[in-house]
Amino acid sequence: MIDLYTFRTPNGWKVSIMLEECGLDYTVHSVDIFSGANFDPEYRRISPAHRIPAIVDSEGPDGQSIRVFESAAILQYLADKTRRFRGNDAVARLECAQWLMIEATGLGPMFQQGWFFAHGLDGKASEETLAFGKARFVDATKRMFGVLDFRLREYEYLAKTYTIADMAAYPWVASHAALGIDLDDYVGVRNWYNRLSKRPAVQRGMDVPARDAGK
Repeated sequence: MIDLYTFRTPNGWKVSIMLEECGLDYTVHSVDIFSGANFDPEYRRISPAHRIPAIVDSEGPDGQSIRVFESAAILQYLADKTRRFRGNDAVARLECAQWLMIEATGLGPMFQQGWFFAHGLDGKASEETLAFGKARFVDATKRMFGVLDFRLREYEYLAKTYTIADMAAYPWVASHAALGIDLDDYVGVRNWYNRLSKRPAVQRGMDVPARDAGK
């Protein structure tokens, strides 16, 4: 059994999508980052950096319980555990790893900073600071969308086959409206997004924790 510690954010959704795609049994623990629940001392034993998501797998390597934190690491762990969604051969696995790093080091961080300057500093910073931050990070996010689009105009998926790289990128793309990004400007991304949005496991994963879940 897997215990999933998560919240309704793109980083959380990418892991719940993977769990749903693999059909793994898991229990959801909602960690309300807005109320500071992620700074609870007990949670730090699971996620030292106080971040979500994190998992505890009671059936880890050699049958021993193991904690895994950081969303990209969790995706890789689950892909190795199940031998699924990591690419069907050596080339595809390399492609998967490369595009997963694009999400982890580029798309995700730039989107987070763009959201912070667009929505998270109301009344707490000068107009000049807000304008600078929006221009810097929203534009950087759009550049990352362009990188994805360059790939997805040629291939159906980031690693040619559906992998954890797609699962990692999808929740950020699903949040495009928060930064005023129009998917019609990125035809490859738009078609890929529409394709993934039809997957039942993606739909279920994007509703974890459930909207009416207690906090």
